[in-house]
Amino acid sequence: MKKVHFIAIGGSAMHNLAIALHRKGYEVTGSDDEIFEPSRTRLKNEGILPDEIGWHPEKLDDSYESVILGMHARIDNPELIRAQELGLKVYSYPEYLYEQSKDKTRIVIGGSHGKTTITSMILHVMKYAGIETDFMVGAQLEGFDVMVRLSETAKYMVIEGDEYLTSPIDRVPKFHKYHPHIAVISGIGWDHVNVFPTFDSYLEQFRIYVDTIENGGCLIYDDNDAEAKKIAANAKVPTYGYDIHKYITDGESSYLLFNDKRIKVQVFGEHNMKNINAAYHVCKQIGIDDVTFYQAISSFKGASRRLELLFENKSKNNMVFRDFAHAPSKVLATVKALREQYSERFLMIVFELHTYSSLSEVFIDHYRNCLDNCDKAVVFYDPHAVSIKKLDMMTDERIVEGFARKDIKVVHSKAELLDVLNDVQKENIVGGFMSSGDFNGLTADDLRKIF
Repeated sequence: MKKVHFIAIGGSAMHNLAIALHRKGYEVTGSDDEIFEPSRTRLKNEGILPDEIGWHPEKLDDSYESVILGMHARIDNPELIRAQELGLKVYSYPEYLYEQSKDKTRIVIGGSHGKTTITSMILHVMKYAGIETDFMVGAQLEGFDVMVRLSETAKYMVIEGDEYLTSPIDRVPKFHKYHPHIAVISGIGWDHVNVFPTFDSYLEQFRIYVDTIENGGCLIYDDNDAEAKKIAANAKVPTYGYDIHKYITDGESSYLLFNDKRIKVQVFGEHNMKNINAAYHVCKQIGIDDVTFYQAISSFKGASRRLELLFENKSKNNMVFRDFAHAPSKVLATVKALREQYSERFLMIVFELHTYSSLSEVFIDHYRNCLDNCDKAVVFYDPHAVSIKKLDMMTDERIVEGFARKDIKVVHSKAELLDVLNDVQKENIVGGFMSSGDFNGLTADDLRKIF
């Protein structure tokens, strides 16, 4: 039995990889200095939750085949130092995913936005088509009980290719490690300014990503994205551009147009029609026919926290959505989608500045006009999040200037936000709550009491 230890097992990707290896028959141990939900319960249910919180280098010995290092760990982590002293092989989780998929056809979805949804769509269609695949995806999907699957039998590995750093000791983007046979670039918009201080340094990571495509592979890219198009033009493999899938909307539902047919889908917005086309091109590369694809995609409900309907109050004609959007391109696309789909309702957007980039004054102007296309705009700006990331506080006036909308309301706590929400109309409203955080502990029950 192979024995593997996880340093920082509580992370979203890390705990899912730990579960996948445990289910594959490996002996899995792990440690962390904090483990939050849902990681804690999921690890406990699998029987691999650490007995105690903290780092315990004395528990490592030469019986371990390998150690997997999470990004949450620091370079001076005592368990990492112990593993290095013992001469154990230390992997980042993307490196380990590659090791587990060397003999498979690797499909990697990269891009600044849309990659979780595109990856989810591909997995949904492959499952419908009866094609076994291993995978790593950054959200919980309906019909899948894990976010990572590893097996000996699957011929494919579908991976969401994040451009953020691999590990504390290997500070390169994760998607440089996967060496895809089929690669996707869903679009490029500058992000992670703490790591890539200029747009060109960010673009360079995508150029390198394309250079890692295996011989005989291909690149599928957003043909409407100027930067993706430039990078594709210099690729050494065949390239296939995609656009927005033809569709119509009637104000409540959206329909794909294909061969004189209208195919109702459960996702909406131009960005999702583009995501569908990206998934279509990938599925075509692995031999899935059109009939199967459209039958499958019609039942796709979306990934968790990606323009997800949190609840609906039909008596008041209210709907509340949540979305993981944080980069400007994502915020703009989500607002546009909600406005188009529910054009006759009052649209309120609440957006939390939560990532390092969004909380940075040097980046705030990139959100200019992102919240223009809604009836009421609220920006949640938590001083605690600013202090954690060791940034300087911005004034409310600077945030308003950054978004270039004078009537934006800036709030700083859950209590302030609830006060604002209680003053909003209570019928015929669509609310979009966008954040990679949680609005200082705001819950669905809090919102149900209001809407």
